[in-house]
Amino acid sequence: MKTLSYFNFIFAAVFAACYCYQFVFLVVRLLRKRRGFKASKLCRYAVLIAARDESAVIGQLIDSIRAQDYPRELLDIYVVADNCTDNTAAIAAARGAVVYERQNQEQVGKGYALNFLLRRLEEERPEELYDGYFVFDADNLLDPHYVTEMNKVFSNGNPVVTSYRNTKNFGDNWITAGYGMYFLRESEYLNRPRDYLGVSCAVSGTGFLFSRKLLEKLGGWNYFLLTEDLEFSADLIVQGEKVAYCGTAMIYDEQPTGFRQSLVQRSRWVKGYLQVVAKRGGDLVKALANTGRFACYDMLMNTIPVVVLTVLGILLNTIMFVVGITSARQEMGIFFTSLILSCLNSYFFMYFLGLTVLITEWKKIRCSRGRKLKYSFTFPLFLFSFGLAMLAAVFGSAQWKPIKHTAALSIGDLSNHTQK
Repeated sequence: MKTLSYFNFIFAAVFAACYCYQFVFLVVRLLRKRRGFKASKLCRYAVLIAARDESAVIGQLIDSIRAQDYPRELLDIYVVADNCTDNTAAIAAARGAVVYERQNQEQVGKGYALNFLLRRLEEERPEELYDGYFVFDADNLLDPHYVTEMNKVFSNGNPVVTSYRNTKNFGDNWITAGYGMYFLRESEYLNRPRDYLGVSCAVSGTGFLFSRKLLEKLGGWNYFLLTEDLEFSADLIVQGEKVAYCGTAMIYDEQPTGFRQSLVQRSRWVKGYLQVVAKRGGDLVKALANTGRFACYDMLMNTIPVVVLTVLGILLNTIMFVVGITSARQEMGIFFTSLILSCLNSYFFMYFLGLTVLITEWKKIRCSRGRKLKYSFTFPLFLFSFGLAMLAAVFGSAQWKPIKHTAALSIGDLSNHTQK
């Protein structure tokens, strides 16, 4: 059983070695102001929305786009109603969006839907020379200044821009709060320091913008893995492109409230990470060796070690527990001591990460003071549960499945949530 303690120590040391650079990110976030931009011009944009049975929420998203303080004539909204069985298409059209319907049960997923939509625009609207394309999910809501703020960064020569990701149902339960702090940390404690240090950020599923010229350079949208956003980011980094960050552009999205649904979604993410490593990992390693670009290392660290080490750690501790119960019961005290100390150390470290996010982003979180404080203690449990998702991804068959959204809120509704 002493061997187990050594292994757990080694796992912890390797984790620390892989992610110690994020301590620098933490310092940069706390001590440095974000980069400031002024718009060099007003660009023309197409808004792309992939929706599958999203009749409950898509209307509110389109309304929030229509309510932007950006010139309306420079924003066109396009929706692909992807394998829908409800009236998503009719609702989107009634709100003023141009809607294309797609039925394809073999090529399933957001990547295929975006490819379909962009091809239709190219074929049917070649005269529409957009400067860039926004990508949103149907459950999103945009702050009224969102497009104006994104345009400031984009118009200054940044071909890809990602934004500040907030949660509209943060206070529902410990799961939605866990997601909320997870994405806030990704925005402010990963992407913001990356941007300040001149390192490429990573696109996070929704709320990003890319240029038409870049799309032409890439040969179209050809990202179809379970995590098409990560595949897109990895490809950009390999090619030497940088994703910029706009922390003043806020987008809200809805998070799953059920634990089972959450595990299904996160196991799909992990499966997607592994797919990206299999497809793009070699290119990232080559680019790192040839150019020394830190963004390549950063991308590799955020896909490989966390999955491999977590799964190995869970399996090893499980095996040692079985061995101890069956043949070495007198040493079970060592096992439990090692396990408890490891869990406590991990808990307090994760609590510190969550608490830091909570303190700095306090005013932007749409939730009561009491729930914010309560969910700071459950954030480590949310991160621990990623271990189950990783096991499901590695040993199961994670597939793309739509997440049901029901939080039909407007920006006005969010503004009325208590901030006390």
